Amino acid sequence: MMVGFVLLLLLAAQGSINGYIIKRSDFPDGFLFGVSTSSYQIEGANLEDGKSVNNWDVFALSPGNIEDGHNGFIADDHYHQYLKDIEIVQSLGVDAYRFSISWARILPRGRFGEANPNGILFYNKILDDLVLKGITPFVTIYHFDIPQELQDRYGSWLSPLMQEDYVHFAEACFKNFGDRVRHWVTINEPNLFTQMAYQKGKYPPARCSPPFGNCSAGNSDTEPLIVMHNMLLAHAKAVKIYRRDYQQKQGGLVGIVVDCLMYEPLTDNDQEAANRGLAFNIGWVFDPLIFGDYPSEMRKYLGNQLPRFSSSESNFMKDSIDFIGVNHYTTAYAKDCINSSCSLTGNRAISGFVDTTRERDGVPIGDPMGIKVMHVVPRGIGEMIEYLKERYDSKPMFVTENGYCEPLADNEIQNVLEDDKRIEYHKTYLSSLAQAISDGADVRGYFVWTLMDDFEWYHGYLPTFGLYYVDRETLERAPKLSASWYKNFLNQPYIREYVS
Repeated sequence: MMVGFVLLLLLAAQGSINGYIIKRSDFPDGFLFGVSTSSYQIEGANLEDGKSVNNWDVFALSPGNIEDGHNGFIADDHYHQYLKDIEIVQSLGVDAYRFSISWARILPRGRFGEANPNGILFYNKILDDLVLKGITPFVTIYHFDIPQELQDRYGSWLSPLMQEDYVHFAEACFKNFGDRVRHWVTINEPNLFTQMAYQKGKYPPARCSPPFGNCSAGNSDTEPLIVMHNMLLAHAKAVKIYRRDYQQKQGGLVGIVVDCLMYEPLTDNDQEAANRGLAFNIGWVFDPLIFGDYPSEMRKYLGNQLPRFSSSESNFMKDSIDFIGVNHYTTAYAKDCINSSCSLTGNRAISGFVDTTRERDGVPIGDPMGIKVMHVVPRGIGEMIEYLKERYDSKPMFVTENGYCEPLADNEIQNVLEDDKRIEYHKTYLSSLAQAISDGADVRGYFVWTLMDDFEWYHGYLPTFGLYYVDRETLERAPKLSASWYKNFLNQPYIREYVS
């Protein structure tokens, strides 16, 4: 069996698994290749050195909230093993490393208490080590985790008070870390977080209502709109402060990252549904931050349920991102629910009267991954980049996450390490991305999700997206075949064969 693994390793080094060959030079000079992580998913040390309880600490303790019954109290123990992990990052030969700041670690009580010097020191050590090793830090300020006190005091993102706390947090990051950070992400996937936390009840604070879910409290038709409104205003206020007080001296760029699910029409009659799905999911975030208001499609169907920006808010929100962050994994078919029967969730204004499915005439849209709604659809990343290029007039973009998790049946240790399907995924998606860039899209970087297997939110440790395997008992890291492939891709020239 070891012979088979060595043979796969050699094939990966040659870039020839299943005939997909791509070389780094297919991408523009200065293009950043990296890996991504987030604080709660890897750090552990949930109450060490002054960190307070956060929303995920509380949520994970309630039986049934996490599919495998685990939590992020230890996670990958990155808090104690960060030097080893940064050495792994360096060994891959990447240009950049994307990570996030734990809000509860540097501001345990938000603006209601003092900053935690131990938490600030931790991230300063990470940044210093990255800079020493020539790796560009790409820092996410908020990636789903908040001090629980902010939820208990005023309901976190349902309240405008959260805008003040977020700005306080963001400015603490600018002050303490900004001299070494040239790329800031204010908020990771506000659209996904809003839907999962306030529409489906799968993320804390677990609020929802039928038909989307059965929670103890919440309104799935209205609360996501309120939460997003507060997030967008928080982003814009933080960017205003950064540009006024820090940008000229520190020289950084600020963007926001969106979960960019691609929508394709299920039938020839569903093109409008696909367009609407994109507006309700992606335009919901980017339109206000680029144009100053929500998409007209949302106003048409949601009416007065959709909050409004004042004239002054619209003005400081407009053009409040320097780049678009694209988290893309998969593609879905869109079905129009205005003139046809749909599921109960699709037949709602909050969904844009759009239903999604992953198969047509019984044929899946692509090979399944380890999360039910994810399938391998390489063309989708090219379609998404083209959509963003056209809608937002060639705004600079970074692909901040793109990754593969094996179907759970493949999660035997040998199958996990010999992950040729992950290699094929990245090669085909990179080929599609390279074609989009060749067609004129201004994409400036690509980050693999993720460096190592981690705590995948309400799925626990079941999905494995990492280039490195983490033994849950010993926490030892072991490179998968894909880590060797990525290292060779980044360090060796290849002849590229584009496969559509």
